[in-house]
Amino acid sequence: MPRSLFILLGLVLLACPLLPVPAAEAKAYNLLVIMTDEHNFRTLGCYRELLPESQALMWGKAVVETPNIDWIANNGAICTSFYATTPVCSPSRGCFISGQYPQNTPVVTNNIALDDNVITFAELLKRQGYATGYAGKWHLDGVGKPRWAPKRKFGFEDNRFMFNRGHWKQLEVTPDGPRVAARDKQGKPSYSIEGANEKNFTTDFLCDKTVEFIETNKEKSFCYMVSIPDPHGPDTVRAPYDTMYAEQTYRQPASAKKPDEGLPSWGTKQQGNFNMSKYYGMVRCIDDNLGKIIDALRERAILQRTIIVFTSDHGDLRGEHHRHNKGVPYEASTRVPFLMHFPGKVNAGTVINEALTSVDFLPTIMSMMGQKTAGREEGRDVSTLFTTGKALEDFTDVAFVRGTGVQQGWLSVVSDRYKLVYSPVDPPWLFDLQRDPDEVTNYFEHAGYREVVQELGTHLRVYAKKHGDNFAELPRIKADIAWSVSGTGAYEAPELPRTKRKRKKS
Repeated sequence: MPRSLFILLGLVLLACPLLPVPAAEAKAYNLLVIMTDEHNFRTLGCYRELLPESQALMWGKAVVETPNIDWIANNGAICTSFYATTPVCSPSRGCFISGQYPQNTPVVTNNIALDDNVITFAELLKRQGYATGYAGKWHLDGVGKPRWAPKRKFGFEDNRFMFNRGHWKQLEVTPDGPRVAARDKQGKPSYSIEGANEKNFTTDFLCDKTVEFIETNKEKSFCYMVSIPDPHGPDTVRAPYDTMYAEQTYRQPASAKKPDEGLPSWGTKQQGNFNMSKYYGMVRCIDDNLGKIIDALRERAILQRTIIVFTSDHGDLRGEHHRHNKGVPYEASTRVPFLMHFPGKVNAGTVINEALTSVDFLPTIMSMMGQKTAGREEGRDVSTLFTTGKALEDFTDVAFVRGTGVQQGWLSVVSDRYKLVYSPVDPPWLFDLQRDPDEVTNYFEHAGYREVVQELGTHLRVYAKKHGDNFAELPRIKADIAWSVSGTGAYEAPELPRTKRKRKKS
């Protein structure tokens, strides 16, 4: 190029205004976390597609469709073996936001306050200039109920619509701030559904507040978590969802019909509600509202720079094993949905089968977002599973799940195929989830499983020592882990020292 032409071109370029950098390149990814409460993973179409018919149609051919939640899975990743670190509300939530095990947060059961020193993913992002916020159920500030906008924010700066406890069905904003809209005759908050509509029903209300936060912060990088109290009981939902699935026929899950004999204390039969009509209604309402949030991101042209995570704090048995609710090692109690939409980093249709738990979320998402952690996390950075579909060479397909309680509870180690459960009062149970997906057979003493027991027991012992899990020191659990690792011959229940009874003073 002649020198005179080169100079002329340079002058033209200097005279032209600089082109703006596209927002998607100029700003960091947003993070939006949607957490439901007590959500059975089989109610989501994206999970049913990956299950054999007997497991997908647990309550018969009657199902609820979830196109918007499925959109996240279809355009991102779905985890098929993601577990609540403890399958009840407070401990699971504490693990998820901190990356630490329950005994170290120290929220080991419901209604215990999170330690002041815990550093959440929201705090980490706030320090990097993110706008942060939270709406919905928190359950990490002790016993207060509902206790709006707890003083300790843990990095969730806009927490106006955060409430500590309760599965309230109607919310409203007053001149004095948000409150529970439904009231009993004494004027106290109630779970009444009467008068609920698309504005005040809690799922709608919280998702509307999420859209408002998105609108306010669309020009910034933001981190927001919305925690929906449904589909947790009571099984009530606003019209038209309350009758949407009423005409379907539901059947009792196969596992509810198993014999009572030989069941461990944590697996004994109790109540077993399996009518899914109102539960399905709650799930469909959640899905419709999630569609509203996705549309809000799309309309503001920020969907492609927003990470969307959909998960739950724990599951719900819904009649499986002739039980209801959660808190036990069965799949429907401990295994939860986990989906991630991360444009440009997670390929559409990614399926992750390795066993993960709530503690793995913080180190993984921080790594994927290029952010540093505080070094307090105890979970694993499994970002390569999401970005490449493959684990690092040193990855071990095991995760750890524990029961509730300060003094004692069950302890388990899981892989994609196996689950080994130890109890302070029962023999160990080994489930082969591939061979026995209904979890009705104990393979702990079966031929051909000795190496599996040894390997899982060894991993559990290492975990307990590293992370200070006192359940592993309970006499029976400690003895059973020791036998699992190095015992020979047929298993025999350990002989434990008898506790001496104190004489009563006369």
